[in-house]
Amino acid sequence: MLIGTYNVKVASGRRVFIPAQLRKDLGENLILAKWYEGCLVLIASESWQALYKRLTGKEELIVEPIRDTERFILGSAYEIEIDDQGRIIIPENLNSYANFGETISFIGLIDRVEIWDSKIWEDKQKTLSKDAAKLIEKLANAK
Repeated sequence: MLIGTYNVKVASGRRVFIPAQLRKDLGENLILAKWYEGCLVLIASESWQALYKRLTGKEELIVEPIRDTERFILGSAYEIEIDDQGRIIIPENLNSYANFGETISFIGLIDRVEIWDSKIWEDKQKTLSKDAAKLIEKLANAK
């Protein structure tokens, strides 16, 4: 199961070490893509189809929101190879999109990993902590 937060330095050439626990749970075949709120998503290839279905719902027609979701996420996706030292290279366009600085944060979220610039993630955590009670209430009322 993909859980926890791991902070990692970005080496020259946008080379990044994937934390060992996440690597173990993700496996060898990975997909890296743009994700929401300015972060990236890293997911096992085997889980990619299930994530895609969650995003697009059960629509049978390829309506505009589905087309735009596909363009945003699938159009930015890369099959990523892990080197012998457990590192990946983040493509330049994804690095620019996520505005990565010197340190990034890997956030395990059960079936996927979000990758944030650590400073941006720190700010996001403050907002989440402040709004956590409101979020659970909103979810409860939506059911």
